[in-house]
Amino acid sequence: MNIHEYQAKELLAKFGVPVPAGHAALSVEEAVEAAKKLPGPLYVVKAQIHAGGRGKGKFVELGPDAKGGVRLAKTLDEVKAHATDMLGNTLVTIQTGEAGKQVNRLYVTDGVDIEKEFYLAVLVDRATGRVAMVVSTEGGMDIETVAHDTPEKIHTLDIDPATGFMPHHGRAVAAALGLTGDLAKQAQNVAAKLYDAFLGTDAAQIEINPLAITGDNKLMVLDAKVGFDSNALFRHKDLMELRDETEEDPMELEASKHDLAYIKLDGDIGCMVNGAGLAMATMDIIKLNGAFPANFLDVGGGASKEKVTSAFKIILSDPAVKGILVNIFGGIMRCDIIAEGIVAAAKEVHLSVPLVVRLEGTNVAEGKKILSESGLDIVPANDLGDAAKKIVAQVKVAA
Repeated sequence: MNIHEYQAKELLAKFGVPVPAGHAALSVEEAVEAAKKLPGPLYVVKAQIHAGGRGKGKFVELGPDAKGGVRLAKTLDEVKAHATDMLGNTLVTIQTGEAGKQVNRLYVTDGVDIEKEFYLAVLVDRATGRVAMVVSTEGGMDIETVAHDTPEKIHTLDIDPATGFMPHHGRAVAAALGLTGDLAKQAQNVAAKLYDAFLGTDAAQIEINPLAITGDNKLMVLDAKVGFDSNALFRHKDLMELRDETEEDPMELEASKHDLAYIKLDGDIGCMVNGAGLAMATMDIIKLNGAFPANFLDVGGGASKEKVTSAFKIILSDPAVKGILVNIFGGIMRCDIIAEGIVAAAKEVHLSVPLVVRLEGTNVAEGKKILSESGLDIVPANDLGDAAKKIVAQVKVAA
């Protein structure tokens, strides 16, 4: 689960991380009032969407010459003008894709005199099973370019969760950023606080870009992107309240309500599979046969008829789907339950695209019988390779 920048900063501030003063706003009037609460005379008006690259983004409705989603303002009138431009309009960034995201919230913060920008992130390194702290002297909007062109400027420090963040980790962060004296001490403190926040919230990632040296020689977090491990959210009811469902894909949101693992993709063949590994293999074999999957969908090992029906309906709600491949290996999951769910969903939504089903495992004979006697135009497959070839062929014929 991801949260907005203003929520991330409020959360990090509770752990002692230095952030500039700021207030969220849902309307132009609230944005102006937020600015009035700040010292000024410089304000920063930021679009709040779950995507990076806002500063270089473009608003679709305002034309190619419009400013991006992070703007400076020297007067309250400029705050009002920027808020009017942003709210309700669609911001397209390098991370949103061409569709962009509608801006429904703003964050008005106190302006800061920036002397130098750094990059600092905390995440889980699955290769080492440790927490990794990634730092770079090249902070700012072009960190992706730095990673690609000059990877030697990015340093990674592994932190053993058994010992936690130690003083030598803080010194290593300061050294990687080229800081000495009081700034080095501040860097050590910020890094330690971020590590505490990472563990304390069961975060999956905390990205600070930029971490800046201000004009008065202080280190301050000017932007923060925070995401949490969804599997641990049951321990953090307060964090669940920060969820903004308007920022999530409607189909992924609906899937989460039924405890389905669903991710929207760019292809046209919908997939319903039980088991993450089998789902990945299914997507791979679709691509091997010259087509692209429209989604990742894992119904899990013990899904009910109702859950399968919901999964099927979610796939069919995607207008890009031109065919569906169901690939089930029944262990705990019974093939007859899958078949009943497929038949129920197909009849309810009036199936109009090709459907290929491969069943194997527990109660497979009963499952195949249910499908064959359903009266629906369902193409059976003997194995995964056969299933992929058939669905790709069916989609090409339908096209």
